Amino acid sequence: MTYILQVDFKMEGPFGHEMVKEFTDLAKSINNEEGLNWKIWTEDNEAKEAGGIYLFETKESACKYLTMHTARLKGFGIEKVNGKIFEVNEVLTSINHGPIN
Repeated sequence: MTYILQVDFKMEGPFGHEMVKEFTDLAKSINNEEGLNWKIWTEDNEAKEAGGIYLFETKESACKYLTMHTARLKGFGIEKVNGKIFEVNEVLTSINHGPIN
C-alpha cells in the first residue's frame, strides 16, 4: 500500500524559474527522505500558494515527513501549512495510469 501526502500553503514567492534557483538544493535533499517515492511541486503565483504532492511507501513515513516539513516551513515564516495523507487505491489508479511506484 502507498500513501499520498498533499501539502499546500500561502507564500509570497519565489515562483517559476526563481523558485527553481532558490529551491534546487532543497529538492535534491528531499530525495533522501525515508520512504519517499516521488514529489510533484505545485505553485500558483496568482493565488500566492505553493506545495507538493508526494508518494510515500508507508503512512508512518508520510506522517514523519509532514511533521518535519511543517516545522521547516514555519522556520521559513509560513504560518499555516495544510497537510493531508491519503491511502492510494492502487488498482483504480493503475487503470488511469497513475504513477504509483
